[in-house]
Amino acid sequence: MAGAVAAASTVATTGTAAAAAGAYGSGSLGEWRGLSKAVATEATIERVLSVNGVFMFGDSLGVQDGKALAVRLKSKLGLELAVNNWSGRPTKDTVDALADWRSNYGLPRRIVMACGTNDIFNPPVMAAQIDRAMSLVGQRTTVFWVNTQVARTGLGTTMLLADQRNSAWVNLQLADAQRRHSNLRIVRWAEWLAAKPSRLNTYLRKGIHTSVPYGQDARNELIVQEIKAG
Repeated sequence: MAGAVAAASTVATTGTAAAAAGAYGSGSLGEWRGLSKAVATEATIERVLSVNGVFMFGDSLGVQDGKALAVRLKSKLGLELAVNNWSGRPTKDTVDALADWRSNYGLPRRIVMACGTNDIFNPPVMAAQIDRAMSLVGQRTTVFWVNTQVARTGLGTTMLLADQRNSAWVNLQLADAQRRHSNLRIVRWAEWLAAKPSRLNTYLRKGIHTSVPYGQDARNELIVQEIKAG
């Protein structure tokens, strides 16, 4: 499986059950740097900046859905998109990528942060990384941050419940950060899925990644509408 927590779900294969569950019950994040990625070329980055488009930084959901989001943003809002998506990447390293692009290219007025899924393995780190990202972008850039829904099926009830608890923990830190940062907008993917129980099976695959096309279209449309609302 490519991306996000898909690879990480296979990490803890030895030792006691407690060790396998990790410190927070969801296991441990595996080595992600060899997983699939989608990163815009320098020419694309510079073009998107020149027309004041959108940068996106994310994980495997972005690797899968970023191209479709680019098409949707262009057709609905006339906005160009440059992506920096890497499967399995946690938020700290995603913010590192944001810092690199800021240093090398500068930033547009709109940024999509689609990360947090891989932080269910270590939820307490999230608040500091959100604040770090907001410090990097400054007040003139609006950040649209997609919140998290993970409940991996097939790994047992205990780990599934831990995934749900840790997703909520990640999302709570994001909600708290919104009160500190007036230019932070939350794309409420978790709430949209929770609004109707049937959506979890229809719009997600194995409790993590979006189904295609239904989940992909739904999540991307939430992002587009949040950007439109500004």
